Amino acid sequence: MSKLSCIADLLAIGADGAIAIGAPGRTPAQSPMTFAALRALAGEVVDSLNRNGIGRGDRVAIVLPNGPEMAVAFMTVAAGAVTAPLNPAYREDEFNFYLDDLKARALIVQQGDDTPARAVAQRRGIDVLELVPDLDGPAGGFRLQDGAGDRAATENGGMASVDDPALILHTSGTTSRPKMVPLSQGNICASASHIGASLALTPDDRCLNIMPLFHIHGLIAAVLSSLAAGAAVHCTPGFNALRYFQWMDAVQPTWYTAVPTMHQAILSRAKRNADSLAQSQLRLIRSSSSSLPPQVMAALEETFACPVIEAYGMTEAAHQMASNPLPPAERQPGCVGLAAGPEIGIMSEESGEILPTGEVGEIVIRGPNVTTGYIENPSANATAFTDGWFRTGDQGTLDGAGYLTLTGRLKEIINRGGEKISPREVDEVLLDHPAVGQVVTFAMPHDKLGEDVAAAVVLAEGAEATERELRDFVGQRLADFKVPRKLLFLDEIPKGATGKLQRIGLAEKLGLS
Repeated sequence: MSKLSCIADLLAIGADGAIAIGAPGRTPAQSPMTFAALRALAGEVVDSLNRNGIGRGDRVAIVLPNGPEMAVAFMTVAAGAVTAPLNPAYREDEFNFYLDDLKARALIVQQGDDTPARAVAQRRGIDVLELVPDLDGPAGGFRLQDGAGDRAATENGGMASVDDPALILHTSGTTSRPKMVPLSQGNICASASHIGASLALTPDDRCLNIMPLFHIHGLIAAVLSSLAAGAAVHCTPGFNALRYFQWMDAVQPTWYTAVPTMHQAILSRAKRNADSLAQSQLRLIRSSSSSLPPQVMAALEETFACPVIEAYGMTEAAHQMASNPLPPAERQPGCVGLAAGPEIGIMSEESGEILPTGEVGEIVIRGPNVTTGYIENPSANATAFTDGWFRTGDQGTLDGAGYLTLTGRLKEIINRGGEKISPREVDEVLLDHPAVGQVVTFAMPHDKLGEDVAAAVVLAEGAEATERELRDFVGQRLADFKVPRKLLFLDEIPKGATGKLQRIGLAEKLGLS
């Protein structure tokens, strides 16, 4: 695969008549979009943005439902501006925070969608551009309805180049304020190429995307890696285990990528879909974003008669860092494989030195897909980078053959089936309730999700509140996946030796592990 420097290069890979984007499950069915049509639409979208005063370096928030329009909007907007996809499930307060933090120049929403993001943008004076789907045309086709029309055309228009920012995503942290991760055109194109090389993607491949497209996993591992190989990606409306086998029959994909909870849900319905399994053309299944239990890996391989490739990724690396190799090379269950893009090292947490093979330490990376630093966050950058290495916050070890095994997480982030949740964000919402005097949110084990959200609460003196009342309170302010599934009412929250509240190990102390 040739070296790609920007989205324009990537879009030029596929043959004119080759399928780029599909839309399984659409009624009535739509014809797929070809690479020639995708390239033409990218030019139209960039021209439309430029007319609205938006050019290279300007940030465009995107709040769209999962599906082909979201995939195409990401690709075409990123060709000439900076994309910032946001979770459509966010509440008004969350949109208010993210749109303010991003300093977005514009917001793209689907015509007729009453998302609270629209009202927030209008209050903040952010241009709202409506995406009008072309349901009579090829899958993913749309036009942008211009904004107010009083913006002067930008002088910084045209297609973006290698060092221009392409994508900004927020990553949850242990502090109250999520960090903004900027990824350049070069970063995301490098990662797309790395994934394509790991999976040996060719123009004959067909990816069935079931991942949300406001996350790095779906955007880069499914959409961008496919298009970078001149291959097709068929974009579903979002994961639905009840419809997965219908989509598989319609698309006949050669691969898909997902988080372990999705794989488990698919497995649970496999036996009643024997005909689909018999016709399957899958040559591989990819898993990432949280650890895949070896038992699930074995069941997937037996059920689908193809190898399961577990990979390791994070937002700051434009997703992929390591991946198990394709057969006949060795795949190790419970291991995230070999370096697959950036260089990987194991660093001493105390000295900052790179440790020898077999030693346990912090996983660090450096390479063309790695962000150069968080936006407007010098303290986080000082902590995250040491001698040119990015510190992942994860703990692991490399064996003599270069296989990486994760041994723990240094961060306190809750990883709920691949959804990353900042405990401090949940703390702050709960502390707004008049009955809550003290709270600490933490991860508790979950048999399917890996982790779920729990919180220990000390009520204010003389106050009363029920678990249901507090959960409803959080649910009005934060997305559903952030709402604690377990609330414990305590007289006092256990503290560490220095008197600080400690999240790590709290589930065990409170009998939830």
